Amino acid sequence: MPSSPFIARLKAPAALALLALGACSIAQAQTPAQIVVAQPADIRSTNPGVNRDNTTDGVVLNMVEGLVGYHENGSVGPLLAKSITISPDGLTYTFKLRTGIKFHNGDAMSSADVLWSWNRYMNPKTDWRCLSDFDGRSGTKVLSATAPDAQTFVLKIDKPSAIFLNNMARTDCAMAAVISKKSVKEDGSWDKPIGTGPYKLEEWKRGEYITMSAFADYQSPPGTKPDAYLGLKKPQIPMVKFLVVPDMSTAKAGLQSGAIDAGQITSSDAKELKANRNLSVIIPSEGGKNTLLMQTNDPVLKDERIRQAIALSLDMNQIVEASSEGLAHVNNSAVYDKSLFYSAEQKKGYTYNPTKAKQLLQQAGYRGQPIVIQANKRAHVPSYSVAVLSQAMMQAVGINAQIEVLEWATQLDRYNSGNYQISSFSYSSRLDPALSYEQFSGSKAKQSRKVWDDPAAQKLIDQSFVESDNKKRQALFDQLHAMMIAKTPLIVLYNITDAWAIRNRVKGYTVWESMPLMWSASIAAK
Repeated sequence: MPSSPFIARLKAPAALALLALGACSIAQAQTPAQIVVAQPADIRSTNPGVNRDNTTDGVVLNMVEGLVGYHENGSVGPLLAKSITISPDGLTYTFKLRTGIKFHNGDAMSSADVLWSWNRYMNPKTDWRCLSDFDGRSGTKVLSATAPDAQTFVLKIDKPSAIFLNNMARTDCAMAAVISKKSVKEDGSWDKPIGTGPYKLEEWKRGEYITMSAFADYQSPPGTKPDAYLGLKKPQIPMVKFLVVPDMSTAKAGLQSGAIDAGQITSSDAKELKANRNLSVIIPSEGGKNTLLMQTNDPVLKDERIRQAIALSLDMNQIVEASSEGLAHVNNSAVYDKSLFYSAEQKKGYTYNPTKAKQLLQQAGYRGQPIVIQANKRAHVPSYSVAVLSQAMMQAVGINAQIEVLEWATQLDRYNSGNYQISSFSYSSRLDPALSYEQFSGSKAKQSRKVWDDPAAQKLIDQSFVESDNKKRQALFDQLHAMMIAKTPLIVLYNITDAWAIRNRVKGYTVWESMPLMWSASIAAK
C-alpha cells in the first residue's frame, strides 16, 4: 500500500514511527486499550528530576509522585502525604503518609522508602535538578531528614520559608518523587522508575516512543474530580503510547487521519482543527509569561517616562489577539491568571493611550533615538510577532523602533549579559508569585540577566519568601504589582497558551502546565 502524502514529507524517524504506529491502518492505532499521544521530542531519561526537560517531566510524572503536589491554582497540598504539620517556628515539617500505597512492583511504601528517596536526591552524585534549593546554596537548607515510624517522615530546615513545600512540589524537581530502592541497580546506577503513580513504564524505544500501562493497584489521593496533580486520579486507559513526532505539521496530519489521538498543535492550526468534526481543541494556559523586557541601564530607557510611553503606545489587546491567534487574553501581572493570588489588583494593567504616550515622550526630551527590539523566530513562541506589532504601534507615537532578529541562542546570551534595549522574551512557568518575581528581579551588578533592579521591590520579594500567611503574602504581591506597572521595567503581555487537539474518541483529556495528565482521560464507548 502506498504511504499517505504526509508520510513522504517526514524525516525518516518520524515517518518510521508513524508507520510502526499504523498510519496506514487507523484501526490499529485506535484500539480500545490504547491511545497515542504525539510529543515533540523524545524524553531525556526516566530518572525523575535528573537529566530532564518539560517533555520528560510530562511523561515521567504520570508514573511517579511526591509527598506533595500542585492544585490547579498553583497552591500545594498533600499527595503521598495524608497530612503535613509545620512547627510554630516554621522549621520542622512532619509528613504523615497515606496508608495502602504500593509501588509498581507490588511492594508497600513506607517512610523508609521516603527517606531513601530523599537521601538519594540530596546526594550530589545523583545530580538532582533541585539540589541547590535544599542544600543551602539557593536559600533553604535541609538540616535533617528522619523516619521516626513507618508512617511518618520529618524534615528540619535552617530558616522559615514560604516556598519550601512549593519547591518540593515543583514538576522540574519531579515532586521529589518517592521511588522504590529497586529503581536503581546493585551498583547504584539508574535502571527504571518504580514509582507509585497511576501509570507504570512498559517500554522506552529511544527516539521512537514510550509506552505506559495503567497501574491496577493505584491508590488515588482524596477528591471527587481531578485537580492538577491532586484530586481524583483514576487511570482508565489500559495503555498509553507517547509517540515522538518532532514536526508539528506531521502531528496535525496524524490527528486528522486518526493515527494520533492527542497532540499539541500550533496556534495557527487551532481554528482549522476546531472545525474538524472528529476533533476537539483545548486551550490550556500556564504560568509562563510572554514579555517585553526593558534595559533600565540603557541611556534612553533609563528614563521611566519613556518606558511608560512605550507601554501606553501598545494596544495590548490587539497584540495578544494577533500573536496568539485569538487563543489568549492580556495579563500584565507576573502572577498567572489561574493562581490563588490573582486578585482584583493583579488584574489592573496598562491602558492604551497614544496621546499620553506622546506627552510623556515630549516631557522626557525624546529626540528619535533608535530603540531596538530583539526577537527570535522560533515557531512555538510569539517573540517575532509581538516585536512586529509593537514596532508599528511605537512608531505611530513617534518612537524610532527597530527590530533585530537573532538566533535564539544569541538572544539568550544577550539576555543573560543584559545586552539589549528591549527584548521580546518568554519566561518559563513559576507558579508561586515569589518565584515569578524573583525570575526577573534583583541586582544587575550581581546578575546581569536581572531586569528589575529596585531595592524597595526586592525587600518586598524577600518578605514574600518568608511570610507564610496568604493574606499578608497577597498584600505583598499586590504592592509589587502596582510598583511594577508604575516603573515599567518590563511589560508582561500574556501567559503562555498552548493548543492541543484530541480525537473525539478520547474523553476527559487534560493538560496542565503543558504536561498531559493521562489519569483524567478515558476512551469513549462505541
